[in-house]
Amino acid sequence: MMKKIVLTMLVLLSAVSMQAQKFALLDMDYILKNVPAYERANEQLAQVSKKWQAEVEAIQTEAQTMYKDYQKEVVFLSQEQKKARQDAIMEKEREASELKKRYFGPEGELFKKRTALMSPIQEEIYNAVSEIADLRGYQLVLDRASDSGIIFGSPKIDISSEVLSRLGYSN
Repeated sequence: MMKKIVLTMLVLLSAVSMQAQKFALLDMDYILKNVPAYERANEQLAQVSKKWQAEVEAIQTEAQTMYKDYQKEVVFLSQEQKKARQDAIMEKEREASELKKRYFGPEGELFKKRTALMSPIQEEIYNAVSEIADLRGYQLVLDRASDSGIIFGSPKIDISSEVLSRLGYSN
């Protein structure tokens, strides 16, 4: 009986304390779609990615051509020539693989470029959200665009348009 009373009191206290907290939602996808710098950054990333992918594919194509030529001529080659050609093909494939890793790997050039282009935009948005949260007394601001499991969020507590206004963009 005493446990039920204590549990009931804890539930009531947490409900009262939750009512005192203020929450807000924002839609980061909506905000980013309305920030021109974000679109420009994405375009730059797409262009550089396409250029780098073409470089990698050119080397891969070269390796494939070397391999096809090797297969056509293999019957006419000595053991030493076979070994030299195989080594050259493997080296070309390794070159393509290393270039791909350098450009597209976890710490590659594309990652670095994305960080350099996106960090200032993300920081600007974060600062605007933080200012609004401080001004309005929000203890928590959730992104409804993420996979956070938000099933419903009242438009009354969505501050996305206000964040865009604070950033200098109207919707």
